[in-house]
Amino acid sequence: MSEMARASVKIIGDSLPNIPWQDRPIDSSDVVWRYGHNPIIPRNATPTSNSIFNSAAVAFNGKFAGVFRVDDTCRLMNLHVGHSEDGIQWDIAPEPIEWKFDDPELARMVHRYDPRVVWLEDRYYVTWCNGYHGPTIGIGYTYNFEEFTFVENAYLPYNRNGVLFPRKINANFAMFSRPSDTGHTPFGDIFYSESPDMIYWGKHRFVMGPKSWRWESTKIGAGPIPIETNEGWLLIYHGVLTSCNGYVYSMGAALLDLDQPWKVTHRASPYLMSPQMTYECVGDVPNVVFPCAALHDPDTGRIAIYYGAADTVTGLAFAHVDELVHFVKTNSEV
Repeated sequence: MSEMARASVKIIGDSLPNIPWQDRPIDSSDVVWRYGHNPIIPRNATPTSNSIFNSAAVAFNGKFAGVFRVDDTCRLMNLHVGHSEDGIQWDIAPEPIEWKFDDPELARMVHRYDPRVVWLEDRYYVTWCNGYHGPTIGIGYTYNFEEFTFVENAYLPYNRNGVLFPRKINANFAMFSRPSDTGHTPFGDIFYSESPDMIYWGKHRFVMGPKSWRWESTKIGAGPIPIETNEGWLLIYHGVLTSCNGYVYSMGAALLDLDQPWKVTHRASPYLMSPQMTYECVGDVPNVVFPCAALHDPDTGRIAIYYGAADTVTGLAFAHVDELVHFVKTNSEV
């Protein structure tokens, strides 16, 4: 791809001039590089937290807000709201989000974890892995990150990694998910589904699965909200390798058709980032890089990626959209 073609890659969306950012180190040629002061959120950022990871951040009122996975010292998994002036220094609420429910039956949850957040039409929607007779995808929303309303569980158990699109596809809401089982799931493919109302989900389509003898040979799952570009939907996802010492979670990327997002046009064979730093390799679950959110600025092409590290802390990484798309296309093996 020529330099001119690379420069023509454009993010479609609203400007974010205050996106958190740090230039790539001069001694690095990495397409995705880490923030120099990672982790940005330590495991003990609230009085009773054991770990804070696999969380979601969005632009909000000129600043930033998000929903964070906080495992407490009882090792209960729950969701907390957080706010930030700059997207790097975060104030995480010490108490979990209190959801409003129309049906008390749905309020009896075992756990809530791995949230994603997206601005969609007129509100911020939250999806997460919801413990309701097994893992499924919970859906809720907020207008102000103060009051949160539960909508419904999207699917029957068992499912994980529910990731909404930032706009409707074919006049329907759209979401990725990863059908699973009751445990840690030694398998996993990404599927696409549509809904007219955020309650009834259908039109299920296979998107892509693991690749044998690769960094993503065991299972994969959608990560941050897909980023719309003039080259297609940019999907950053996680992939898992089963090593002789257990699972290894890394970050990869693919491009999807804008009108039919279940069709993969390009998929990079190499990973973008793997667990290599101490805070990614050492923790409650070693060797994990798990992307859950990405901020982006169309004016500069900058992307800031939030990821969980070793199921313990939260890290931040950066990329340029033109370089990232070029990497995916150049190294593609669909």
